[in-house]
Amino acid sequence: MVVGIHALPFSKNIGMTERHGGGLAILGALQDAGLSVADVDGMYRFVWEGTTEMEMARILGIENLRMFGEVDYGGGAGCPAVSHAALAIENGLADVVVVWRSRNRSSGGRPWVSQLQATGQDQFERPYGLVRPVDGMALHTRYWMHKYGWGPEVLGRVAITQRELARRNPAAVMQKPMTMDDYLGARMIADPLRLFDCCLETDGALAMVLTSAERTADLEVTPVYVTGFAMGSGPQCYGMTFYYDEVLGVTPAKYVAPELWKNTGLQPEDMDVVQFYDAFTPQIPVSFEEYGFCGEGEAPAYMLEGKNPPYNTSGGGLSEAYVHGFNLLLEGVRQVRGSSTTQAKDVQHSLVTSGNVVPTGAIVFSKEPW
Repeated sequence: MVVGIHALPFSKNIGMTERHGGGLAILGALQDAGLSVADVDGMYRFVWEGTTEMEMARILGIENLRMFGEVDYGGGAGCPAVSHAALAIENGLADVVVVWRSRNRSSGGRPWVSQLQATGQDQFERPYGLVRPVDGMALHTRYWMHKYGWGPEVLGRVAITQRELARRNPAAVMQKPMTMDDYLGARMIADPLRLFDCCLETDGALAMVLTSAERTADLEVTPVYVTGFAMGSGPQCYGMTFYYDEVLGVTPAKYVAPELWKNTGLQPEDMDVVQFYDAFTPQIPVSFEEYGFCGEGEAPAYMLEGKNPPYNTSGGGLSEAYVHGFNLLLEGVRQVRGSSTTQAKDVQHSLVTSGNVVPTGAIVFSKEPW
């Protein structure tokens, strides 16, 4: 069960190390839960995190970590990290587990800027122009446009919708209104993806605290149930690319979705609100399709007709902040708690997904046990 969440203010320059920010976020989440550092005996982090579990435990003064670990694959790591924490608690391997993400991109350059040699799979991609994440996503997007007849307005509507939601969220970085003319007039970043198709670059620190139902009974909190989760990679997956055979255009989410619905006993129509990972706008329509909310190629019409549940209600990675999707997890919890600034109506079940073009996962939070 999720009993505590916390996020430091998002910014372009947070003014502190990832270690400092992560520690403050963890302390804030523990305070939200009514727990203390002395209660923590488990920790999970992103591999890309600048501070190890042992270093964070030492800084905070945690006596002993009975369970600890890390999850790789960038934007794919958020839901799996929380899932690992839930599994540890379910199996009695830890009582109180913290998951955190701290990001300070302002103090360092992009990892691909100074790389002089491409090794491994990179040697077959980077010399040919697939240098940045947006370059790989541009190829996916062009394929989807060709196959399904998407126009740029399909992506523009996603960017505009999330900007409007962000403007109702005081924590969101982006508060300026956006029109379709603004979207279409923005510079091209990697054809066919424009500036507003791309997520923000944000500093931030966030944390989540999970514990057992038994321990929650002693806390003065409104718990959020982890109803179920799933993870998946799909075949021959490397980074953001499936360029090997007929699975071009399919993402690992296609393999996660059936496992998720089987594990939870729920279906897409049971979801009252969703938080889809959104490093780039095309990930939204594709996620609606791959998680079964509509058929293949149907997402643009499905969304235009308003048949979809509310999505990315905080503004997401496009307009609230980009911290590898960890803000989506916190928003998923807020929706069940009823504390979001853009609260959906009568939320019983809240779906959160991680990056769908890398090894990934998804999780369902619920108001009641299911």
